[in-house]
Amino acid sequence: MREEIGFLSICGMLGYGYPLQSLQRGMSSNVAFLGADNGSTDPGPYYLGNGTGFVKSLQIKRDLEPALLAARKHNVPLIIGSAGGSGAKPHVDSFLSILLDIAKKHNLHFRLAIIYADIDKHTVLQAYSEKKITPCGPVHELTKERISKCNRIVGQMGTEPLIDALKNGADVIIAGRCCDTAIFAAFPIIQGFEPGLALHCAKIAECGALCAQPAGANDSLSAILRKDHFIVEPANPTRRCTPASVAAHSLYEQPNPECFFEPEGKIDMSESKFESYGERGVKVSGTRLITAAKTTIKLEGTELKGYRSIAIAGICDPIAIMNVSKIEREVTEVTGKNLRGIINTNDYSLRFLRYGIDGVTGYGKKSPDPLPREIGLIIEAIAPTQELADTVLSLSRSTMLHQSFPGRKTTAGNLAFPFSPSDFQGGPVYEFSIYHLMETEDHCRLFPIAFEEV
Repeated sequence: MREEIGFLSICGMLGYGYPLQSLQRGMSSNVAFLGADNGSTDPGPYYLGNGTGFVKSLQIKRDLEPALLAARKHNVPLIIGSAGGSGAKPHVDSFLSILLDIAKKHNLHFRLAIIYADIDKHTVLQAYSEKKITPCGPVHELTKERISKCNRIVGQMGTEPLIDALKNGADVIIAGRCCDTAIFAAFPIIQGFEPGLALHCAKIAECGALCAQPAGANDSLSAILRKDHFIVEPANPTRRCTPASVAAHSLYEQPNPECFFEPEGKIDMSESKFESYGERGVKVSGTRLITAAKTTIKLEGTELKGYRSIAIAGICDPIAIMNVSKIEREVTEVTGKNLRGIINTNDYSLRFLRYGIDGVTGYGKKSPDPLPREIGLIIEAIAPTQELADTVLSLSRSTMLHQSFPGRKTTAGNLAFPFSPSDFQGGPVYEFSIYHLMETEDHCRLFPIAFEEV
C-alpha cells in the first residue's frame, strides 16, 4: 500500500470553466489521477427526459481538452462521472463524440472504458414486484403505471463499476449517472486506503474549490489521502480552505450533520476532526465507513407530462397589483369557459408566477406590505400537445390583458410585454416519476463496461 495518494478535482462541473493555471499547478504535484463530475439533477427532470445536456458542448470541450491532455502527458487516469449531464446513453454518447474529436485532433492513444447507467424498465418492474424499491426522501409511492410510463431510467452507480474499469487497465473512464463520490473514491479504495476516509475526501472534492474561500465550483482542488487522514487544498493560490469551510461542505446536500449515505454504506462523520494544515489546507481525520447490509442504488426516471408555453409581462398599476389574485381567478375561469369544445380543464394546467409578491415563495404566503411598485408576471400553460399549450396560453394572456378589476379606470393595458411575440414555446415537460432506491445484489451487472482502444 502506498503511503499517500494525491488527486486533482478539475472543477465542480466539467463545463463550468476553471483557470488553466489551476490545472497546471495541480498537476505539478504527485497526482495519481484526475476526476470531474459532469452532471446533476439540480436543473430538474427535463434534461434526463429529453436526452439533452444542460452544459453546452463548447463548454465541455473547453474544459475537457486540457484535462485530457494533462492526464495523458502524465500517464494517469482521467475519470468523468454523469457524463453529458443526466448520465443516460444520449448524454454519454454526446460526451464521447467530444472526447474522440479531441483524441483525434491530438493523436492520443489510450484505453477507454465506457460505463452506461441506463436501467432496463423490466429490471425495475421486477424489483418493484419483489418489494425492493423504496422512496428516496419525501416522494410519492411508486406504481407499475409510473414505471411503465417512464421514457428513460438511470441508476446512480457507486465505486464498484469504476473499480472494475480501473483494474482492467482503463486510462480514461466515461461513466453515465454516477455518485459524485465514486469518481474520486474508486482509485484510492483499490490502493487499500480506508474507504470511509476515501469517500469523505471524495465528498469534499466533488465540487472542486466550492469548499474553499472564496468559494467557487469553477476552480480546481488538490487532495492527498493518507492512512489515517486526508488533506484538501485549492490549486489556486488566491483561495484557501478553512476547517469551517470544509466541515460545512461535508454537509452539502445532506440532512444529517454526522453522516451521509452512499451505495457502499454509511459514512460516519461523528468523530471527524477538521484542522488547519499549512496556510491554505485542511486536514480531516476520524471518518469511517459502516458497510451497508444491503446495496442500494438511486433510480431516476422521467415521464412526459405535456408541453409548455409561457408569456412574460410586467404590471405597475398599483390597483391591478392589489387585485392580481382576483384577476388571476377570473382569467382562469373565463379561459376555461372559452376553451370548452377544445380541451377539458382537467387536461391542462394554468399557472401565474408573480415575481415581487410570491413568485419564489409560492402562493399562500402573506403579501408584502406595502405592496411593491411593480411586479413581473409569468403565465404558464401546460397541455398534452404544444398546439394546445399555445392555445391555452394565448387565450389566458389576452384575457388577462383586458380583464377588469375594482377601481380600474382604463379599458386596457393591465400587462406590459418586454418581447414581441409575447408567447414562447417551452417544449416538452417532464417530471421525475422515479426518484427511489433499489436494492441490488450485483451492482456491477447493472452497469456493464465496454472497453475501446482509442
